[in-house]
Amino acid sequence: MKFLLKLFFVFSALLVSACSSAARPASAEASKPNIIFFLADDLGYMDLVAYAARVQGSAREDCFYETPHIDQLIDGGVMFTQAYAAPLCSPTRSSVITGKYAARQGFMTATPGGYETHYNQGITTPEGFYAQDGLENKTDRAPWPLTQGISNIALPLRETTLAEALPGYNSAFIGKWHLGGHGSSGFSPADQGFEEIAWFDSGGSPYFNWRPMWDKRKKLHPAMAQEFLQQGAAGEATGEAYLTDDLAVQAGRFIERQAGEAQPFFLYFCQFAVHGPFQAKKEDIQHFAKKETRGWNGHSNPTYAGMIKAMDDCVGTVLETLKSTGQADNTIIVFMSDNGGIVHPDEKGVPAISNNAPLKGEKALLYEGGIRVPLFVWYPEALKPAVCDVPVDCNDLFPSLLQMAGQSLDVYQEVGDGHSLVPLLLDPANSKGVYQRDTFFWHYPFYVSVGLKKGDLTGPSSAVRKGDWKLILNWEGTLQLYNIKDDLSEVNDLAESEPERTSALLVELTAWLNQTVETRYIPQRNSRYNSGHAEARAFEDVFEEHDLKWPRGRASRAD
Repeated sequence: MKFLLKLFFVFSALLVSACSSAARPASAEASKPNIIFFLADDLGYMDLVAYAARVQGSAREDCFYETPHIDQLIDGGVMFTQAYAAPLCSPTRSSVITGKYAARQGFMTATPGGYETHYNQGITTPEGFYAQDGLENKTDRAPWPLTQGISNIALPLRETTLAEALPGYNSAFIGKWHLGGHGSSGFSPADQGFEEIAWFDSGGSPYFNWRPMWDKRKKLHPAMAQEFLQQGAAGEATGEAYLTDDLAVQAGRFIERQAGEAQPFFLYFCQFAVHGPFQAKKEDIQHFAKKETRGWNGHSNPTYAGMIKAMDDCVGTVLETLKSTGQADNTIIVFMSDNGGIVHPDEKGVPAISNNAPLKGEKALLYEGGIRVPLFVWYPEALKPAVCDVPVDCNDLFPSLLQMAGQSLDVYQEVGDGHSLVPLLLDPANSKGVYQRDTFFWHYPFYVSVGLKKGDLTGPSSAVRKGDWKLILNWEGTLQLYNIKDDLSEVNDLAESEPERTSALLVELTAWLNQTVETRYIPQRNSRYNSGHAEARAFEDVFEEHDLKWPRGRASRAD
């Protein structure tokens, strides 16, 4: 009977017959699935053994990294091979938790704690801006043809989060937040519908002796209009010396407490692993330093390998706790990464951290290595093991989990950008064509050196993928077109040989920018640009060349 009830919720959602939770009988409420969402940080597409071995056609034991617990879940769930995220963490996090493109909320990038905003500098917020918008960038440098956009750094409270959209669930948050303006009052997980277990609102954290930093109350920006910093809380003591191990214990304790509850739970577990600083346990470093397969696919950093192993052990601990408390059969597990993996090539292009090959590029770039991420859904009571090769996006997860929890999507479909993945979970080949999304967009309005050979710099960029075709716009004046199905490594630029397709995709991308991205997040022509400067960067107006106007973006809707 329990199995049939689980299938009922999934299929009823697919058929758009789910009624509101308030109208459900108590027995139906009690049968709703628990949800655990693991969001890894900076984990590359090729960093999980199940993915790497599949792509390279290798035996899993030949790989350098070790992810047996995650691989076990992948083997028992639905594995997505073409899942996309934003190129950096905060935009993906805002997209996952709201089901919208990050660009709609002004989340353009991930920011350090020193990033200055109207709020943390005590400056009156201009009309149409968010208080958590960055100050106008001082980027009118003579060698640069463009000035950069800015970024919002706190999730607007008007947004409905996944926790708020799951009434009747005990929702909790663990780990990396990075959506709250670096400790701004009123923007913590508790303000967005979560019980706070242990959390920190920053891009990275030390893996040893992290507690003083998480519990810190002294403001970095004295002008912030609040008495003390509200950037995190280390939570209960566990006796663990390594951050990833500590969070695993705290997650286990939460799951154990839920075993006696009548309500289902939603645990949003955002790992700091494998984001820098690159720190692993001594025994794990020693293990990988001596491993015979070191160097496979360019994977040779023993510290990074140790961090991956600790993250995998964490997932294994959580799964074992689910089993020991009798909750595994009634729990959906989602796992994905927030952006592509880190390579950090040196001057010669040799990877210093990991390697995304055969994918091109890495974190912060719009090549596949920067935005294609591992994603799988495990729910053996209702889903058969399968591989899904249909392209999907991180903002699809919001409506997917709502449907699997038996919630109506009527309101979401009016304001969200994602499409539910439930049809693909039940029909991975999409043979019935129920999942109809085929176009995806990205926008990153900054100059960036991350993801390139040391010393290199790339201009602001945007991209669109439609079907098998992907267009990357460098706002300094170049277009690149790739057929992703035929050219996973993005080696063959077809922009010149496919001029009509290139132009059509640029028109569609431009329209999306004007409809979705507010003006202040759009790169602009730099009035101080000096093409005769010794370090001047080349520039051409690619929009003018295609009879288009420079995108203006949409009018501000900030409040």
